[in-house]
Amino acid sequence: MQMDSGSCLRKVCLLLLSVLALVLSNGAPSRAQDKVYDVTSFGAVADGKTDDSKFKGPCTGPIVVTVEGVVKAPADKSTFSLDHWITFQYVSGMLINGDGTFDGQGPEAWPYNECACKSLPVSVRFNFVNDTSIRSISSINSKNFHFNVYACNDLEFQGVRITAPDESPNTDGIHIGDSSRIKIADSVISTGDDCVSVGPGSKDIDIVGVHCGPGHGFSVGSLGKYPDEADVTGLTVRDCTMVGTQNGVRIKTWASTLKSTAHNFSFVDIKMKDVRSPIIIDQEYCPRGGCSNETGSNVQIKDVWFANIQGTSASQVAVNLVCSPSLPCKNINLDNIDLAYTGDDGPTKSHCAHVEGDTSGIQKPPSCI
Repeated sequence: MQMDSGSCLRKVCLLLLSVLALVLSNGAPSRAQDKVYDVTSFGAVADGKTDDSKFKGPCTGPIVVTVEGVVKAPADKSTFSLDHWITFQYVSGMLINGDGTFDGQGPEAWPYNECACKSLPVSVRFNFVNDTSIRSISSINSKNFHFNVYACNDLEFQGVRITAPDESPNTDGIHIGDSSRIKIADSVISTGDDCVSVGPGSKDIDIVGVHCGPGHGFSVGSLGKYPDEADVTGLTVRDCTMVGTQNGVRIKTWASTLKSTAHNFSFVDIKMKDVRSPIIIDQEYCPRGGCSNETGSNVQIKDVWFANIQGTSASQVAVNLVCSPSLPCKNINLDNIDLAYTGDDGPTKSHCAHVEGDTSGIQKPPSCI
């Protein structure tokens, strides 16, 4: 692991990053109890070349990790087979802050990305982490996902900035799976894949005040690919802006025999500019072709609200709701949709298949439900 004007540790209970990492002992914090660890005092060298990954816990909280400068991932091809660069694991009561940047040095690795997300390391993983805030941190040019959240509860991303080129593969901004009560607020995500992706087992996810673009939008899924996937429920995306994204708000499932449920979603007060597919449910998801859709998807999508969504669509079909013939979508609601086509082929259109629901207020394009 390389550093530039900072320090870092590998997969640990505690990562001491950059110039200051403040660890507060158990109980009520007080100045007498504060312990400050400067990793440069333990052999870390901030020269952009030295491997400074050999620092680890265990540790007790509450914990404050302050990141300053630029923390660089290794560019050595021998590390590309790892599934992570930095991992916070089994930690409760942590704050990660500062104005520092995680640089994944993705351009060195992207040519080696063949297809599967596991082929390159995620920049920062949170595994089994609870009661934690990540504030004002930046992530650039991840090799794979920027942040991956797994089996976590009560995590908040506040004021983070995520950046990678539009053409960078699999660089999801924040991916969430098997986690609950995750909030992403007042952040800017510009990347080459989903700005935020919500996977199986996610519950009570709140995305508010996020600017997305470029990227593939806010996505639920893909679902129905692996056996025993847990349901997804309780997602809210509100007061967000999307500019030049491939998709806007999207739910995607494979047409497979694997069963689960995705329900209770709200996409509200969203502004879109030149978004290719602003509102989309795709239960025939098959990004690389060769799939059979004969059986239809066995993921039940229900209780979804799209409300107060306005702006411009880069394609004529601004609302595209393609559900499963074997399990039609239920209670899909369109309320005050106002999307104009930026092309010359006429007004925006909507397309529906196997959808049950209702509409109210402005419907531009005219509703197909």
